[in-house]
Amino acid sequence: MSIKDHSDPIALAKEILALEAQAVSGLCDHIGDSFLEATKEILSIQGSGRLVITGMGKAGFIGQKLSATFASTGVPSFFLHPAEAVHGDLGRFTESDIALILSNSGETEEIIRLLPHIKRRGCHIISMTAKPDSSLGKHSDVILQIGDWKEADPLGLAPTTSTTAMLALGDALAMAVQVQQNFTKEQFAEFHPGGSLGRALLTVEEIMRTGDNLCLVTADMHAREVLHAVSSTPGRPGAAIVVDDDKKLVGIFTDGDLRRCLAKEPNFLHQEIRKHMGQSPKSIAPHALIQSAQKIMTEHSIDQLIVVDDSNSPIGMLDIQDIASVR
Repeated sequence: MSIKDHSDPIALAKEILALEAQAVSGLCDHIGDSFLEATKEILSIQGSGRLVITGMGKAGFIGQKLSATFASTGVPSFFLHPAEAVHGDLGRFTESDIALILSNSGETEEIIRLLPHIKRRGCHIISMTAKPDSSLGKHSDVILQIGDWKEADPLGLAPTTSTTAMLALGDALAMAVQVQQNFTKEQFAEFHPGGSLGRALLTVEEIMRTGDNLCLVTADMHAREVLHAVSSTPGRPGAAIVVDDDKKLVGIFTDGDLRRCLAKEPNFLHQEIRKHMGQSPKSIAPHALIQSAQKIMTEHSIDQLIVVDDSNSPIGMLDIQDIASVR
């Protein structure tokens, strides 16, 4: 496929996107034993080495993005500029590292100059290139082919299709490694503590109310005693958590329950709270994500969610305001 219409920007954009989509789709033909070997190589460095990614020019920018993706999904990684590498930065390599080298032609001058130094360090090389028989390919332990596609640039010169293919293949490699190492949402959250993403990936135990900020009562306490316990609890708990003699969760008494009692039973203050508490209250584990807690609270139209341990004993509570405060 080649660019046919250069005069119409809309037609040109569609042709370029079609070219790049064709290249990405064509990558499926190159996914096989070498891809599997690359994932094994990267998994082998866990706990001992880093994935060092390098590339020149536009391929280098793709390399920086891929390094960030690997690092954010549990693979220690950094980007090394090939020109800077031969001027002192080679000291960043250790024999436990793996080099992922990006070059469409496989003959990039700065890359070729770097290869013998990497080999001398004893590092394995994974290459991402369109030319498996290139100098880079010949010095690689694993070759990931991106396909030999015409660049989407109307002049056929600017790296476009090739870098799109590198990005897509690199993302596929990173995700394959992530799955193989059983990387979890909780681990992902550890690497993204800031911003909206980090807040969304906080765990319940990181923001739940605990200790003196919990109002724990027993089912045989009179409503008057429960209200006193709630008002004496710091931080406006909004609800009393009802437990049995073994400290297991049996119910909850909320502000909403109080309003209903005042409207229907004026003498409820002298009755045991078991008669008015909400039974089988919703609960969640401390290691669950805030997103999961918010979903439960939204689906059941509740403002408080009790956090329990494996034995169903309350260890914390979330108020809807607690979630709102981390946004």
